Amino acid sequence: MEGKEEPLCLKVVVVSDRVAEGSLTDVSGELAVKALSGKGVCVSGKVVARNSYRELMKVLRSSRERVLLFLGGTGPSPRDITVDVVENVAWRCLPGFGELYRYMSYQRIGINAILTRTTLCILHDGKVAVVLPGSPDAVALGVELLSQVINHLVEEVDRFEAPHGDLPEGR
Repeated sequence: MEGKEEPLCLKVVVVSDRVAEGSLTDVSGELAVKALSGKGVCVSGKVVARNSYRELMKVLRSSRERVLLFLGGTGPSPRDITVDVVENVAWRCLPGFGELYRYMSYQRIGINAILTRTTLCILHDGKVAVVLPGSPDAVALGVELLSQVINHLVEEVDRFEAPHGDLPEGR
């Protein structure tokens, strides 16, 4: 409907073969939903996808949400393909998100922080895709960062000719 804006909602996508087959209980996805909801972010739901190009593309193409938060698939293993799939369909990636994430992660876990390819990308259709590692601690850090920037990010993605919106005081 014209003139009526829909609320900005996010979908959590847990990328795990073991969770998909039922041999592992999802902890990180539930943590993300609870943490984001607690910060006032609309979460429309959570889905589970296997480490499969086909399944990840299906999620990217069929989701109506403006923001997709993928949990898992950021490491150096050949099975970790989430970042590759997202970047393959991205229009533009914002390296600062992953850089800040790795910096903050380094302060917590040390040198192993360099093993993540955490990323935030804008897709050709205007959706935003964020890919975080799947561990609960990694998800908690990523959600903390994402919740601080998501509304302004989507506003900027939608802005073609209008002036910049005002940033919150002190930012």
